[in-house]
Amino acid sequence: MDSRNKLHSRLRLWEFPDQYIIEPANGSGAPCLDISRVDASMKLIDQVGECDSLRVPKIHPISGVVGMLKLLAGSYLVVVTESERVGSFLGHPIFKITSLKVLPCDHSLKNSPEEQKKMETEFSKLLSVAEKTTGLFFSYQVNLTLSSQRLHDLGAESKSLPLWRQAEPRFLWNNYMLEVLIDNKLDQFLLPVIQGNILFISSFSHFSSIYSTFETAIGKDIVDITLIARRCTRRNGTRMWRRGADADGYVANFVETEQIVQMNGYTSSFVQVRGSMPFMWEQIVDLTYKPKFEIVQPEEATRIAERHFLDLRKKYGSVLAVDLVNKHGGEGRLSEKFASVMQHITGDEIRYLHFDFHQICGHIHFERLSILYEQIEGFLEQNGYFLLNEKGDKMKEQLGVVRTNCIDCLDRTNVTQSMIGRKMLELQLRRIGVFGAEETIRSHPNFDERYKILWANHGDDVSIQYSGTPALKGDFVRYGHRTAQGVLKDGWSSLRRYYLNNFADGTKQDAIDLLQGHYIVAVNRDMAPVPQKGGLEAVANFPVALAVVLLSFWFATMSMKQAGSDYKHKHLFFSLLWTGICVGVAALVRANGRIFCNRPRLHKPRG
Repeated sequence: MDSRNKLHSRLRLWEFPDQYIIEPANGSGAPCLDISRVDASMKLIDQVGECDSLRVPKIHPISGVVGMLKLLAGSYLVVVTESERVGSFLGHPIFKITSLKVLPCDHSLKNSPEEQKKMETEFSKLLSVAEKTTGLFFSYQVNLTLSSQRLHDLGAESKSLPLWRQAEPRFLWNNYMLEVLIDNKLDQFLLPVIQGNILFISSFSHFSSIYSTFETAIGKDIVDITLIARRCTRRNGTRMWRRGADADGYVANFVETEQIVQMNGYTSSFVQVRGSMPFMWEQIVDLTYKPKFEIVQPEEATRIAERHFLDLRKKYGSVLAVDLVNKHGGEGRLSEKFASVMQHITGDEIRYLHFDFHQICGHIHFERLSILYEQIEGFLEQNGYFLLNEKGDKMKEQLGVVRTNCIDCLDRTNVTQSMIGRKMLELQLRRIGVFGAEETIRSHPNFDERYKILWANHGDDVSIQYSGTPALKGDFVRYGHRTAQGVLKDGWSSLRRYYLNNFADGTKQDAIDLLQGHYIVAVNRDMAPVPQKGGLEAVANFPVALAVVLLSFWFATMSMKQAGSDYKHKHLFFSLLWTGICVGVAALVRANGRIFCNRPRLHKPRG
């Protein structure tokens, strides 16, 4: 990379009353970035000006500049205040963001109308939610948005460009926030960030983090394994508020997972993807445990799916879509629609396979995934994986991808992808010459244990970003079998998901849409008066709803327990009465437009 395009890796933030100055702190004497706190204008200056008693700055070290957001009147600078090194990607250090800070450039707000100030405050509150975003990573030296194969295939000219210009826009988490800095040609301050996770089993044990780096050996051979998840930003969001696809074929919870193995000078990687069923469907939260599935604009389903798979073909080659949802019930309607749509799309390069995970594997017999593997083994062997030899020459390339989905693309998908990743790693190790023809990962208990933990942590992180909780069925991935503790943990996670879906994720979805440019704040639109809540909606919230429902069930239960032979008709009457109250509460919620639910308010798309 051209030295003029290299990112500043050490920065110092000077907070003055009227400006922010970001100073390179590596002793290079490079220009500083001056940002006005009045109008957010930017310019490069030679050095930090002199301080005096009237302009006493606060000085902080920062790791990078994430970008700038503009609201109604003010703009807001987003910086990385804390980060930790968690490992390396192809020899380059990787950092995890542990703290973001939003810095206001809103002095012009003082002269704004009072109503505009109120709206600005409402929008700026969403930025405090954004500061809590998890799973953010960056590197000063290497492009994390591209897989090992795509990085290797970059031409010399592309590799000399600034990192943000090399980046795959789908996986660039701060793509929208960087636009202002790009317009000001501030390449050395533009920090590309991905959302997902980066996990390691490594021979280097000096990194300590929640990502657990292990020293692992197979016999006398040291193996380094990295798992990278790259979350797509096109239809990013939370579990119930982002389902299915949009009109352009971008799907919810689309994540690219790359498994990289480095051993004896060889580097090999294997990529698989997950994503929601690629047509328009939704679940409207209404306090029921499992809201009804609704297919939206069914006449558009084939066109949208075609766009989705055309995009996958361009980026990955051949595609095998593995659908894990139930064949019956509400899920069955979605699966039936998916299968009918795929009849118009499948061919030599695009294949579709339905595997009813719950019907075949139940809740404990996940070893029956071997049935699925037998059906996809030919595709995996034909399309292979990426492999470099000791000299860095390409010996093999991956020619296709397995696309896995369930309803959430979390729990069943995690179990299935970990199985596929395991099988492919064994093929890679046999190709390198480490494993014999019949040797498996299970032949090496120490390595096997750490590999399970790696994939379990991977599934938890991907799940937390979409649903707010760790993955269900994670005990199978972590231990190789289901456990009583794991079943109990799944029950608790399911309850948490219910709460988050109904009472928290709406605000989080607003924050995501604001950060990623899916909603652009505009004065002429957002100054419309906000309807005031009245009546029941004014007091409806989670504690009230939960208390009413639980109290109703409690009275019904107590009434039945106390029923003797002489009073059974009376107690049956009261039991039915309290049960009716429960049903009435749910019906009232639905009739009042989900009045107990925390729903997004930002509903208009970008542009």
